[in-house]
Amino acid sequence: MIDTHSHIYDEMFDGDSEAVIERARQAGVEHIILPNVDRESLPRMLALEARHRGYCHAAIGLHPTSVNAGYEQELQIVKKELERRPYIAIGEIGIDLYWDKTYYKEQVSVFRQQVEWALLYDLPVIIHTRDSFTETMQALAPYRNMGLKGVFHSFTGTAEQLLEVMEFKGFKIGVNGIVTFKKSALPEVLKTVGIEHIVLETDAPYLTPVPFRGKRNESSFVQYTCRKLAEIYGLNEAEIDRQTTRNACELFGLQVGEKTANC
Repeated sequence: MIDTHSHIYDEMFDGDSEAVIERARQAGVEHIILPNVDRESLPRMLALEARHRGYCHAAIGLHPTSVNAGYEQELQIVKKELERRPYIAIGEIGIDLYWDKTYYKEQVSVFRQQVEWALLYDLPVIIHTRDSFTETMQALAPYRNMGLKGVFHSFTGTAEQLLEVMEFKGFKIGVNGIVTFKKSALPEVLKTVGIEHIVLETDAPYLTPVPFRGKRNESSFVQYTCRKLAEIYGLNEAEIDRQTTRNACELFGLQVGEKTANC
């Protein structure tokens, strides 16, 4: 399995980050992708990647909830990082209208700038959409036939919205613990597309799956999302593991052992 979205560099893991990594390895997690938030999260993320190089992989980006009056300085940091060293993806980027709409126009501008950098550097994007699916698709419309690729992180939309994403070639759907929630509509929605369109993620320390809902999430818990997807698609867990890992390998340019994914 590959956890394609995990913030295990967060201070919530300061006391046991190494144990968290070891539990992920023991659970069968072959790689963990670390999306950035802003300049404050960057040093912590890079430090974790350095300690587990080849296992943890940093992405670079400015999260929409961190877009404020000083967004231009934040964007310059992203730009300099892209020039300084390779990253596995550009993210976490997007539009968030749940918490605050004050900087909506700036969010769109920041999002589009980072999409353009993704095209320039031929990198996938990790897209955050919260209460903003229509606005996100409108922002992406100019890039429809330009080879853009990436993942719609933590997808919770309708079947119609899912099919709209699939029409935008090059994108996968990030599925996490939400799919295990009792009242989640996601299991039925996901049946409208095949497993070849899905990648696993946790969004740790958030969105902890059943049976640990309410506790801190971690990358090893991606196995419970895998288990739920096996139930949804009527496949065994090994096949969900293989296919979602293959999907992540193709999208992010990763490689794993032959025993797991045959990427």
